[in-house]
Amino acid sequence: MSAIFFTYTVRLHNEGAVPAQLISRHWIITDELGAVEEVRGPGVVGKQPHLRPGESFEYASYCPLRTPLGHMRGSYFMRRDDGVEFEARIESFSLEMPHLMS
Repeated sequence: MSAIFFTYTVRLHNEGAVPAQLISRHWIITDELGAVEEVRGPGVVGKQPHLRPGESFEYASYCPLRTPLGHMRGSYFMRRDDGVEFEARIESFSLEMPHLMS
């Protein structure tokens, strides 16, 4: 079976009191048969956005799956301007072909 490409949009919003920069990402992508692919890399879509308090950054991307259903979860590694580093977790979300959604 050839790959099915799923698009998704993410909006990051700095709700803190200190500016922070997205340094890297880690995605765990699982298809409906349980096959898992992990993706790690610097930034997102070639960018490492720096967000001041109250600022947002939105991007769209995609991932391939070999099945019409799956899910993604992951995290962003962030660094605040004061040097504190933290992980922003992204809860699991579904990847479904529209005609399969109820």
